[in-house]
Amino acid sequence: MIVTIDGPAGSGKSTAARKLAARLEIAYLDTGAMYRAVALAAQQRGVDIREKPALLEVAETIDLHVDCGPTHTRVQLDGHDVSEAIRSLAVSAATPYVARHVEIRALLVDRQRAIGESLGSLVTEGRDQGSVVFPLADAKFVLQASLQKRAQRRLQEMLADGEEVVLEEVMQNLRSRDGVDAKQWEPLLVSGEAIVIDTTDLTIAEVIDIMAETISNASL
Repeated sequence: MIVTIDGPAGSGKSTAARKLAARLEIAYLDTGAMYRAVALAAQQRGVDIREKPALLEVAETIDLHVDCGPTHTRVQLDGHDVSEAIRSLAVSAATPYVARHVEIRALLVDRQRAIGESLGSLVTEGRDQGSVVFPLADAKFVLQASLQKRAQRRLQEMLADGEEVVLEEVMQNLRSRDGVDAKQWEPLLVSGEAIVIDTTDLTIAEVIDIMAETISNASL
């Protein structure tokens, strides 16, 4: 079984994907972590993320390993666990340059499909999972939420990780990403392939219940 969850940053898709995977007892893949890892590697190597050839070279030469468990996605970059380091605001600001790089996207999409094939069953979340990476997925969801709510969620996560940020910084980062990101899951909305869930006023437990019930009904 393959379940895809797409949507903007802060919509709750990472938490929902982890908890849904745990309920279904299958693996969880955070594809955004792969793009973040490339951005972090570029920063570590002193590469200008706006230089496309240099950025592609980073993506092609890093040793990137993704460990997908039912409740986590751990990321190793060149032999070091960077699962927390890739969540900084600096990496978040750089990641869109990686995500917009056509050749890097193709490279990582291939890796994501290979991971899916090796695992067989998984819950995968990102921006283009249902539209591009796994178009034949068994269930597709798009999570949405208001900008204010999404920024508050991201702020809480970053403060918990020790980042010194304020709400307006987070909101500005989300605004800059939304315009480009939305184009990736938009085909699912046009075709009606995905179940859209607005998480603004829902608890994570309610979101999981909706998704689990949808999957259960579809398999009957």
